[in-house]
Amino acid sequence: MKVFFSKYTFDYSWEEVSTANWRKYCPWNDKSTHVIAVDTLSREVDPATGILRTERLITCTQSAPAWVVSLLGGSNTSHVYETSYVFPAEKRVTMCSTNLTWANILRVRETVTYQPDLSASSPGHERTEFVQDAKITALCGGWQKIRTKIEDASIERFSENARRGREGFEAVLEMSRRVFGEEREREKAGVK
Repeated sequence: MKVFFSKYTFDYSWEEVSTANWRKYCPWNDKSTHVIAVDTLSREVDPATGILRTERLITCTQSAPAWVVSLLGGSNTSHVYETSYVFPAEKRVTMCSTNLTWANILRVRETVTYQPDLSASSPGHERTEFVQDAKITALCGGWQKIRTKIEDASIERFSENARRGREGFEAVLEMSRRVFGEEREREKAGVK
């Protein structure tokens, strides 16, 4: 098993980040062109706690290394199952995802958390902490050398995708702030 860990601080409030999270794969994000579809399977709010639970299926084109495809076969379309929880009282979003494609060969379990970064925030300038970890396990029986090679290649790819994902989400956050700001100004001016 290989572990990926990343921590980053967005220069946006938790309210901005948690709202923009649902538009992460929109046309404003030119780094997520590999995402073909995001289908919401279920969404419900627990009336007792106010926690929003959402299940989504994310479909992507993701080319695997040529040696993996030649060895194991497969296609460039992959599916990821994601469950997310929005804890409004604690101001926390937690997203857990796992791969469905090639799950019998490679297991990828990712957890992402967004919450206010109180150590880096000041009144009128809130920031949000992003923590991402993934556990990647090749399930190739006794072939340790192949397992290690698959896990190493997967961690490298995951790291590249995580960097591009943060860059793309920054673009979504910037555009969201601008669009919502313009809308607030129109409302103040009484323009519809």
